[in-house]
Amino acid sequence: MTVPVPVSSTTTSNEDEDQGSEVELRGHLRVVSVFVRTVTGGVETGPHSMAGTIDQAKMKFSRIVNSRSYTLFNQSQNPDGESSRVEVKLAVDGEEEMDETEQGHMRRETYTRSSRSAPWNKRRILVWVCGVLVVFCVGILIGYSTHRESEPPSCSAEKTVTQKPDFETVPNEEVYVPALDWSDLVGLLNDKLSSKAIEDNLSEYSQGGREAGSYMDNKLADNIHNTFTQLNMNPWVDEHFVKLQFLDRSKPNKVLFGSKEIGPTAGFLAYSETGTKEGRVVYVNYGELSDLQTVQNGKYGLNLNGSVLLMRAGKISMAQKVMNAAKIGAVAVLIYPDAANYKTISETTALYGHVHLGSGDPYTPGFPSFNHTQFPPAKSSGLPGILAQTITAKMAETIFKNMGGDDAPEEFRGALPRYKLGSQSDNVTVEVNNKLAETKIHNVFGVIKGYVDPDRYVVIGAQRDSLTNGYAKSAVGTTLLMELARVFTELKKDGFKPKRSIVFASWTAGDFGNIGVTEWLEGYWSSLDRKACTYISLDGVVTGAGSFRASASPLLHTLLQKTLEKLKTPGSTSSLLQSYGGVLSNLLTPMQMDDGAYPFLALSGIPSVSFSFVSSPANAEEYLGTDLDEKDHLDRLTSQKVLELSMLAAQVAGQIALRLVHDHILRLDVTKYTDVITNHVNAIIKHVDALKKTKVDKIDSLSTQWLNSARGSYSRAATSLNVDIKNTDTNDMEMCRIINNRIMKVEHNFLSPYFSLRDVPFRHIFFGSGGQTATDLEKYLGDVVESKASFNIDQVLNDFALLTWTIQGCANDLAGDIWSLDNEI
Repeated sequence: MTVPVPVSSTTTSNEDEDQGSEVELRGHLRVVSVFVRTVTGGVETGPHSMAGTIDQAKMKFSRIVNSRSYTLFNQSQNPDGESSRVEVKLAVDGEEEMDETEQGHMRRETYTRSSRSAPWNKRRILVWVCGVLVVFCVGILIGYSTHRESEPPSCSAEKTVTQKPDFETVPNEEVYVPALDWSDLVGLLNDKLSSKAIEDNLSEYSQGGREAGSYMDNKLADNIHNTFTQLNMNPWVDEHFVKLQFLDRSKPNKVLFGSKEIGPTAGFLAYSETGTKEGRVVYVNYGELSDLQTVQNGKYGLNLNGSVLLMRAGKISMAQKVMNAAKIGAVAVLIYPDAANYKTISETTALYGHVHLGSGDPYTPGFPSFNHTQFPPAKSSGLPGILAQTITAKMAETIFKNMGGDDAPEEFRGALPRYKLGSQSDNVTVEVNNKLAETKIHNVFGVIKGYVDPDRYVVIGAQRDSLTNGYAKSAVGTTLLMELARVFTELKKDGFKPKRSIVFASWTAGDFGNIGVTEWLEGYWSSLDRKACTYISLDGVVTGAGSFRASASPLLHTLLQKTLEKLKTPGSTSSLLQSYGGVLSNLLTPMQMDDGAYPFLALSGIPSVSFSFVSSPANAEEYLGTDLDEKDHLDRLTSQKVLELSMLAAQVAGQIALRLVHDHILRLDVTKYTDVITNHVNAIIKHVDALKKTKVDKIDSLSTQWLNSARGSYSRAATSLNVDIKNTDTNDMEMCRIINNRIMKVEHNFLSPYFSLRDVPFRHIFFGSGGQTATDLEKYLGDVVESKASFNIDQVLNDFALLTWTIQGCANDLAGDIWSLDNEI
């Protein structure tokens, strides 16, 4: 305790009495402290317990007494003629002195008087202390009773550190922010979604001429930016300079059979090689590797080197078709929509697409296309380097009529009247005159910042550009993106406090291979690394009615299933999941490279999900990439239920996002990857056992023990994490953050660290593309078993090692601290 001492050359005559009074006052202050503890029972109620409230009250009481009783004045005059004073601060017994920095917002207040105070005697001090004590105790009892009655349950309150300047809070102050009940929050979300707003915005975002970098594309970007500004979402723009390929309207592409032009060729494939090539035309079905082998081998034995391959669209992407053709030496590819696969389009409908087997600007592979960055000339390995052109079904029928050679196999036949493989004299000339142009593109973003972990965020995105009308592919998704941005902003005004941030992203250049998405990921990969919790894609969320399809990281399967179980089908008591079969696995499909969520998952290791209401899984998107992707066509496919299905899609995406930013622990189920790993490992072990039975050369040096052990390590780590979650106090913010960090590392750690991002951009070992994937290893071993490939022990041992240690590394990181690791391998 600080004792006042004389501080001037002149002292009072009552010095002894003052010192005695001070000693007695110290005793009374101890009595106050003991009495307060007795009233509250010494019980603490948490981080903001009554003990904290009482301590503040005691401190204020101490400051009042100390400042009034121990502000001493010097009787000497200073040079200005004013009486000087010295203040001595007195701390309550048991409390430490805290300077202004340590106390934060609790500043010490001083009370000064312009004249000297009369000495305090013992009686006056006792009367004064007793009066204050009575008032203080009554106030404590009333405040404590009120606090206990109004305090919400721990499950519906969150401890929030409010340090973000965007919110109306006191800096550096910890407060309780009441959280909306989950059912109330979902109810508010559903109530605020407006079919009228969706209908109005659809007309704006479906305007024609929305090619990436065009006037209309940039105008929509400005409108979105302005909307985000009005919603106080701190919008920003991401600008890139990319190379896009377009049709040359003054010099159209051509296809000739012999010397006769077959056309006109309205559609085109971006990133085709340009020029003119002539060769023998051969029909190869869908252009899959198995189709090419059928034509080259067996009874047909056709040489495809230097040929022009005719393929029908479907099964695999156009980029995969053209790359397969390039690998066998073909000079050009023609792709048409067969009526057997495309039942809703006409025989004169043209197709639009691209042939880059990858994503992003193919001329800056692995790097962002920023204007200020200089790179040497480079090309993506995903560019096939041969001519590629789409033709209509009517043009394909004309070619078949003029073709000779053998009849096509039964499995090659579609809905056209005639299918031939082609003869040696059937020559076709393909001329491609596409123009490559450097184009400035803009991605637009808005954000609702989180209150607890603002540096962790869920991203919701949609493509806004289109090479065609793009009504279902991009306009519906962009409309729902803006509607969700509006609704989430209103939820925040109504009291919703998201723990994590929500980023709303409008992408462009999606029709050229997810360029806008990929360039952003490449440009800010280190900033997004382990910070983005999930990506939700809204591209093509309504393409039909009658069925549902989804592609997602296994981490999101449980959350997706629970969301579909809670949502009701309009006009029915059944849930969405029940309406579409009741089993989620039947609705899941592998995520394709053209999916807007694919770069997030396979390139950046961020859990991602995309979904769509479709007419049927077989021909879900047959009209996308054609001029039939417009309002009237979608209305017919959905029986005029576009708005109803759009509302449902918004609820699916909105509830997934709400769960991910509302709960203390991220709703990402790490145990789902146990099944994925087990299935792949079992398939590999099965192939190895088959090879050992046939006694393939050097197969004895190959062991599956360590791969199986890595699988077990991940399984145990995932189970251990779930145990930790059950045993964790979710009100402990720091512990929740530690657990969430462990969860968020899982997807990222499945990106193989042994391959260059530039050489193998999609490094994910389960959903990526390349030799690092478990699927590629399984296929190779299966080909060896079927004698389709020769056995290379060195290659297999290398693939085993890389796959094993990628899985084991993920298991180690998931296990947590270094002393929690399983050191079997």
